[in-house]
Amino acid sequence: MKILAVSGSLRADSSNTLLLRAAARLAPPDCTLELFDGIGDLPHFNPDREEEPHAAVARWKSAVGTADGLLFSTPEYAHGIPGSLKNALDWLVGSTEIVGKPVALLNASPLSTYAPAALAEVLRAISADVREHAAIEVNLRGQRPAGFDPAADPRFAGPIRAGLDQLAAAIRARRGPARE
Repeated sequence: MKILAVSGSLRADSSNTLLLRAAARLAPPDCTLELFDGIGDLPHFNPDREEEPHAAVARWKSAVGTADGLLFSTPEYAHGIPGSLKNALDWLVGSTEIVGKPVALLNASPLSTYAPAALAEVLRAISADVREHAAIEVNLRGQRPAGFDPAADPRFAGPIRAGLDQLAAAIRARRGPARE
């Protein structure tokens, strides 16, 4: 089972990306969690240019299309999601790569309340299956000493693992009964 992890932050030292890397180490044994690192490479969305080949757009759509589910973690900027993440999601409007796929949201700060709701709304608008029971909230505020690893800290690892288990269960349910 392949889960695509997407950080809404372009920062090199992003808490959101740190959490997604931790999630990759905490994923259920039958899951592979792959971090997509190319949303900053996408050109500005323009519906008039959707048919023009662009390598970054093709890579994004392929990554989403081949994933069984997605995990997003994003900062909140001015009560919303970062423009780069919204731009990436706009490239999926009208396509089928994300339709019906289970999605979970990972939130790095309890102070971030608008961005998760805005992201969930955008994802629902493009027909993703936002799994409310798989939402993961941890508090990384003030928890970033040098070498900090959320996967090694039970305060963070437990909730992340529980959310990933819920996401994996939704993916399994979407696939239907296992075939021998």
